[in-house]
Amino acid sequence: MSDPLPFVSRPPGDPATAAHAARAAASAWGFGEPQHLRTGMNALFTCSDDVMLRVSHTNAPPEQAAWLMARLRERGVGVPTLLRPEPVDVDGLAVFAIERLHPAGRVDWRQIGAMVRIVHDWPAHEVVGRYPLPHADTFPWWDTHAALAAVDDLLDEQARAGLAAAIDAHGAWLALVTDRVVCHGDVHPGNVLQSAAGPVLLDWDLLCLGPPAWDHGPLMSWAERWGGDPTMYPEFADGYGRSLVGDPLAESLATMRNVIATLMRVRAGRTDPAAAEEAERRLRFWRGDPAAPMWRAQ
Repeated sequence: MSDPLPFVSRPPGDPATAAHAARAAASAWGFGEPQHLRTGMNALFTCSDDVMLRVSHTNAPPEQAAWLMARLRERGVGVPTLLRPEPVDVDGLAVFAIERLHPAGRVDWRQIGAMVRIVHDWPAHEVVGRYPLPHADTFPWWDTHAALAAVDDLLDEQARAGLAAAIDAHGAWLALVTDRVVCHGDVHPGNVLQSAAGPVLLDWDLLCLGPPAWDHGPLMSWAERWGGDPTMYPEFADGYGRSLVGDPLAESLATMRNVIATLMRVRAGRTDPAAAEEAERRLRFWRGDPAAPMWRAQ
């Protein structure tokens, strides 16, 4: 039986509350004053060149993160180091102390592919009950018809038609799924770092049960839509052991990830001018604009 929600599925909330949680944890651990770095699904703060705090609203006991990092490291997967095994709870928010990693050259995508293969080969029964493992298709943001309807008033006719056509062509991807494996859930360059000790896979909040293509799809279109290195996916696939280019399921997932990424920016643009600007960049592609610019991660 799968879990209903991933480890983290919503942001920590009010910025002041997250900052208070970070300060309280830093004080308890004897770290320096935390400085806000960025906020997405988690709020990140730095305390020094070596210490980062992550403030999260978790859907499971936060100490499960330590279990997962230890098991992945045992299996040969490069993961962040928790500086304190027990997170601090501040008003319902979990604060983790994590080693702050610094980029050290070009990412070795072959090793990343090999590590993702290790994850896919991990028997799911060893994870179930110890860390959330929902079915990937149950993530709320993958209800693309609902997501499209929610921003209908923000879309022009051409953009709406382009997005709807992509959903019509690829939205039935679930019917192509024949097997499920343990997936990282969000493999893309923003969640990978080449440290001095080797490549590291970051952000395991969306660990899930999904088809192997789930962890291939985002990288397959990264060069085309996000301006990434065109050698990235071929190297990843070489390390993984096979390429899924041309595989109907993987191609559909690659397209649907881009649809969802666009709809999320359109929705965020209601209140965030920077998100609205990025949404417009992405919508030019769905309108069929031959001069559509590359997208930017936010």
